[in-house]
Amino acid sequence: MKMSKPVQYGLMGVAVVVAFFAGSGVMEAYLETTPAVKEAKAVISQQRPSFVLPDLDGNMQNIEQWDGKVLVLNFWATWCPPCKKEIPAFLELEEQYAAKGLQFVGIALDDPGIVQDFVDTMGVDYPILVGDADATKVSDAYGNRLGALPYTVVVARDGRIAKTFRGEVTKKALEKVIQSQLTL
Repeated sequence: MKMSKPVQYGLMGVAVVVAFFAGSGVMEAYLETTPAVKEAKAVISQQRPSFVLPDLDGNMQNIEQWDGKVLVLNFWATWCPPCKKEIPAFLELEEQYAAKGLQFVGIALDDPGIVQDFVDTMGVDYPILVGDADATKVSDAYGNRLGALPYTVVVARDGRIAKTFRGEVTKKALEKVIQSQLTL
């Protein structure tokens, strides 16, 4: 299907405007005011919600078992490319800071069998909890109203939510928050 020149120029103009706003921070400032982002920010400094979910062996795990640690909860799925991309950095960070009280917990919104195969292949050695609807409810309780994946939450030693990340988080950004919490 061939577009007319005015339509082509119009689409190019829209692309230029979007690129300008995206690069200038205006788009980011706009996105920061959306209800979903406001909700994710609203949980900051709040006491983390309690929950119980099964691990890959089907044993129920209570979030309270990690009280007193700096906890990184990562909501993810095997079919999510940015989710898979983050995991090597998570493994490195946990290895680097575990002795100082850091604990990662992955919460997979996926089929347990597929998750187990993925975890085995990737060498994930931190706890993985699984669930579909129940894990989605937990994600929502932690400020992820839209169900974005990946979604990462840093919980301070005192159980208060320190930071949330919608979408892929860089190692550098996450490490900065982890370090700040480990030194408190």
